[in-house]
Amino acid sequence: MRAAFVPEPDRVEVGDFPMPVATKEGELVVRMERASICGSDVHAVYHGFHIPGCLGAPGYPGHEGVGVVVDSKSAYFPAGVRVLTVSVGNRGRCFAEYQLIDENEVIPLPADSDPARLLMAQQYGTTLYSMRMFWPGGNTGTAAIMGAGSAGLFFLQQAKKLGFDNIVVSDLDEKRLAVADRLGAGTLVHAPRESLVDAVMDVTGGAGADLVIEAAGYDRLRADAVAAVAVRGTVGFFGFPEKYGMADFPMYDAFRKIVRIQWAGGTQSEPGLVAFRDAVQHIHEGSIEVDYCLDSVYRLDDMPTAMEVARDHGRGSVKLCIDVAGAGA
Repeated sequence: MRAAFVPEPDRVEVGDFPMPVATKEGELVVRMERASICGSDVHAVYHGFHIPGCLGAPGYPGHEGVGVVVDSKSAYFPAGVRVLTVSVGNRGRCFAEYQLIDENEVIPLPADSDPARLLMAQQYGTTLYSMRMFWPGGNTGTAAIMGAGSAGLFFLQQAKKLGFDNIVVSDLDEKRLAVADRLGAGTLVHAPRESLVDAVMDVTGGAGADLVIEAAGYDRLRADAVAAVAVRGTVGFFGFPEKYGMADFPMYDAFRKIVRIQWAGGTQSEPGLVAFRDAVQHIHEGSIEVDYCLDSVYRLDDMPTAMEVARDHGRGSVKLCIDVAGAGA
């Protein structure tokens, strides 16, 4: 089979590997149809967050994928079933024509589903799970979202559904901000020349946002999130860490504001994988929009280029997808 791999940090290649075989109870082999690049994949390749033992492994670090079961040792997922693969990043092997995966790391998809659209249920599911932690209920007012990539735009749609009156969205790219505008953001902030903190204070009369979500993964934005949130407000940290170890953080300001801080994570360990299942349903029924994520598609053999584009913030694209089934086209 063909598969992308990371032979060493900062490099992605594509080569030929033996096909995996399901040998243990509960294992599946999935013929991958499509995959997408997550921000954490970029960190794994370029920023030192790789798992040393995974270097050279076919398909690593891809963990957002959709495909069809072709070999099964599972009583729940026979051959022929289309599934969404939701492995954690260090176990994912989506950037390959075939992936060996455990039955506890897949979600069945409707028979009449569009795999390209339902692939987005992996990332949407992580934001759905996170938003349920960030905002379990209460009065809605102003929400601020840092980052208009796929995760940030999923948070925007959820904030709209929750009933937030004012939604402020910031990003580095005008094209992404245009999507945020179409999805209902009330205030757009083109960073870094414009300040999200200033925009939030303008909208709220200096009170700050009830909910601030950092969905881009920068330490300076986590500090801005504390500056932008209201007293007794909530800050949700979804973005990936910039580095291992300690990071600067405005502890005093957070303390004085009595800020509730909630980190994201753990969607793959949720009992029953409820958020992922809900995400599949929402996309399939059309209650969450994903079409803006489907415009940039690369062949598997073009993975090195696709990963470089992802490192450059997508160059205006919200999401980068990989047509794995068309690898030989």
